[in-house]
Amino acid sequence: MSRRELSRRVCDLLNWRTPSGAPKAMNCRVALLKLQRLGQIRMAAAAPFPAPRKRAEGKRRGAVVQRAEVRRQLRQVQPVELVRVGSADSEASRIWNELMEQHHPLGGGPLCGAQMRYLIHSGGYGYLGGLAFSAAAWRLKARESWIGWSEAARRQNLQRVIANSRFLIRPGVRVPHLASHVLGMAVRRLRGDWKQRYGYEPLLVETFVDQEQFQGTCYRAANWEEVGQSEGRGRQDRDHDRPASVKRVWVYKLHRQARKQLCVAAPEPPAPAPPRPAPPGLGGGGVRRGRLGPAAQPAAVGDRTRFLRAAASADPGSVSEPGKNQSGVSLLQT
Repeated sequence: MSRRELSRRVCDLLNWRTPSGAPKAMNCRVALLKLQRLGQIRMAAAAPFPAPRKRAEGKRRGAVVQRAEVRRQLRQVQPVELVRVGSADSEASRIWNELMEQHHPLGGGPLCGAQMRYLIHSGGYGYLGGLAFSAAAWRLKARESWIGWSEAARRQNLQRVIANSRFLIRPGVRVPHLASHVLGMAVRRLRGDWKQRYGYEPLLVETFVDQEQFQGTCYRAANWEEVGQSEGRGRQDRDHDRPASVKRVWVYKLHRQARKQLCVAAPEPPAPAPPRPAPPGLGGGGVRRGRLGPAAQPAAVGDRTRFLRAAASADPGSVSEPGKNQSGVSLLQT
């Protein structure tokens, strides 16, 4: 049984689905991997990914109409609109990737988890940049302190916090107040767009500004709130050996009662029993085909909350701070 098939079966057994009804297969694969690290289950080695196909050089160039400079007032580049990026194969996606790969220090991705991308388009001057929203940092001390939520509330409601993980105004565009104007447009439509795609509305947006390069002026002008700093650790820095630059943390409430709603937590079952070795049924050949082994059965985990808590205990320090792939702002007039 492949890990993809296993994750889908676990999602079916635990009724673990997104608000739109799709199985949370990726979340499940991450949890299963953590349970394997803990020693509660053993899975067959994952099949290697095929090498990504390289795009032809001719296709990488010229997808976006380049303009040397745009020096105008905001009213002169109107109408400015946000073009929502659809499928990865769409023309809008190709242009968004092109812009990010050419002009953003982090490139186009990959972005983490659920995501929404937009292009910034001017009726008279073409594409001026782009931005993206994706999954929030797993743990972030400044955010946790500002929200004031419990550990149970964080586990249950983290998906309703999202990150502004990319923001680009391309070089040569000098339009005062454009960046804050675009941020305002984005947050006004974000809840509706997110609900349409994923079946629920986010409550809070976070972002990270590298204080060595930017001041975050556009976020302040768009009424975001600075709540502290990151601790200079990367997203995958489990062992504190991947230092990243310290970033200023900004948040924007998409709902007036965002903090209050994020702090609401349903009762949770007791923590799982101490880990135990995987039974013989899950030995060297990997997960047994035809049924889930005892350690992967819902009866052994309890329910999906116990399952997640067991997985989290395997690696409590992982993804604790935003890293360099989570910095939201680049090339802005700050």
